[in-house]
Amino acid sequence: MSATERPPSVDRLAREIAAATDLPHPVCVEMARAAIDTGPAGWDGQAALAAAIAFRRTLLRPVINATGVLLHTNLGRAPLALAHPGAAMNVEFDLAGGERGSRQAAVGRLLATLCGAEAALVVNNNAAAVLLVLAALARDREVLVSRGESVEIGGGFRVPEVMEQSGARLVDVGTTNRTRLADYSRALSRKSADVALVLKVHPSNYRVDGFVESTAVNELATLVDNRGGEVPVVADIGSGLVDAACPWLPGPPPGWLAGEPAARQTLADGATLVTFSGDKLFAGPQAGIIAGRADLVAACARHPLARALRPGAHVLLAVQSVALAYLHRRAHYELPFWRMASVSVNELSVRATQLVADGAHGTVVATEAVPGAGSAPGTVIPSVGVVVPGDHLATLRAAPTPIVARSHGRDTLLDLRSVDPDDDVHLAAALAALDS
Repeated sequence: MSATERPPSVDRLAREIAAATDLPHPVCVEMARAAIDTGPAGWDGQAALAAAIAFRRTLLRPVINATGVLLHTNLGRAPLALAHPGAAMNVEFDLAGGERGSRQAAVGRLLATLCGAEAALVVNNNAAAVLLVLAALARDREVLVSRGESVEIGGGFRVPEVMEQSGARLVDVGTTNRTRLADYSRALSRKSADVALVLKVHPSNYRVDGFVESTAVNELATLVDNRGGEVPVVADIGSGLVDAACPWLPGPPPGWLAGEPAARQTLADGATLVTFSGDKLFAGPQAGIIAGRADLVAACARHPLARALRPGAHVLLAVQSVALAYLHRRAHYELPFWRMASVSVNELSVRATQLVADGAHGTVVATEAVPGAGSAPGTVIPSVGVVVPGDHLATLRAAPTPIVARSHGRDTLLDLRSVDPDDDVHLAAALAALDS
């Protein structure tokens, strides 16, 4: 087909596009109409086919993450195989009593055990978890937040704006670089103070160094309000490390996790609730988890927003499988993130050397991977990759199994720490096909 030919019928062009792309016929009809509507002078059948191929490539599909960013937000964060049976499930059905049950009870109990909490609740994502906690516990009341923790993270998520949507009133405490316990006490001692809780927010995707000071959870847990009552401390730990001791790993905790807040330790330090993401260091699906004191978790579950933010069976089943992997101490080999994060540099070097031996036009180099998705900001993980001369990023993305690499000066770098070993065969084929 060319621009000079008389346009075919919509049906004929749609069938030609469908045969070349395997797109559904109704989609091909829309694209055929759009191409033909340009009129005889602007008609270009090849352009119509190219547009259809380009659209097909936007559909969700597996890709190979060779960026060295283990939790790459644009690539779905934590990789996880989802095995959901095509069958009915007891999502809200009590098999023992034969009546309606709770979709949160079982997975909540597993998460509570894992985090050392009284109870736990699963919602859509961590932003939803923070929103629900604030709406359920602090609507029309004050919430103390350090100015240094009133942050914006990816996607325009801003703590003040989420708080506004919840109906809570933000009270800034301290300064952007230094917030002491006395700053919180001063805010609580005001005669007009009506503080529902203190919110401590993990900075997530940045780190401030130098003349800085923050107040730890165990200090915040000592605060009392202007009537001498306890002030709940809610810690948004963000990235979802469940236990700083990493008992699911065969060795000690990796050094790059030093200083990363963990759910179990944060609750042990006195936090009333913690919230965190499911698809970061927890290594599961996109979800938000609220864990802590049972009465406050129950208050969140009763709030009207809880229904709007509740997850479906697919997410609950995935969270359940991840929690079981941790509790059975199998997370280091059952969860892809922990396999990638804990593989040795020597093993990565062997894989990289084999890729070059298999015909890859590249050189084995030492590199540095990162956790990604705002987890353990500022830290790196020693890694190994293959550098290929020239810019081949677009070519690799066009491979049968798309490969997402990164620039290395004027060259192309493929970091193997974020690549599943089973995908090395695809890397070898794609690299061997590149011009030297």
